[in-house]
Amino acid sequence: MDIPFDVTGKILETERFILRPFEATDLNDFYAYASVPGVGEGAGWKAHDSIEASWGILKGFIEKRANFALYHKEDKKVIGSVGLHGSWTSRNESYKHLKAKEIGYMVAKDYWGRGLATEAVKFIVEYGFNTLGLDAFGIAHFAENVQSRRVAEKCGFTYIETGVYFAKQLNKHFDDIRHIKIKES
Repeated sequence: MDIPFDVTGKILETERFILRPFEATDLNDFYAYASVPGVGEGAGWKAHDSIEASWGILKGFIEKRANFALYHKEDKKVIGSVGLHGSWTSRNESYKHLKAKEIGYMVAKDYWGRGLATEAVKFIVEYGFNTLGLDAFGIAHFAENVQSRRVAEKCGFTYIETGVYFAKQLNKHFDDIRHIKIKES
C-alpha cells in the first residue's frame, strides 16, 4: 500500500551526504552527472544531451517532491539522488497490504564503487522504518544493472521476482529484478 511522501523541508545527514530537496541551483551539478553515458541508461533514460533537457527533469524532481538531492559534503556538490516512489509491492498480492515505498537511487559515475549509493539507501531504509512508519521497501533494477543489484544485496534486500519494464526513452524492454526489505518486528 503506497503512502504519500514529500521531501519538502526535510534535510537529513549521513556521514558523507546531506540529503535535501532539489533546488534550481542544482542544475549544473545535475547536468554534469546526468549527461554522462551509462548513468541514466541503467534507470531507463538517455544521457541528457543538453542543459535544457536536465532542467526539464530537475523541474519535475522539484515539483514532485519525492527525490532527495545527494549533496556530497567533501566535494560540495550534488552527485546523485535518492527518491521514494510508488512501489511494485502495491501490485503484488503477497505485499500489497504493507505500507511501502520504492527506493530509486543514482550516483554520478565518477563516484561509483565507493559505497555511496549503499550509504544513502541504508540511511533511507532506517529513516523510512523509524520515522515514516513504513513496513517495507522495494527496489527494482534492470538485470544488466549489476551496480544496483549489489546495492540491494549490501542493504539486505531479498530477491522476489523478475518482471518486465518498458523504458520509453530507450524504446526497449528490460528484465526488471524486484527486491524487498521488510521491517523486522
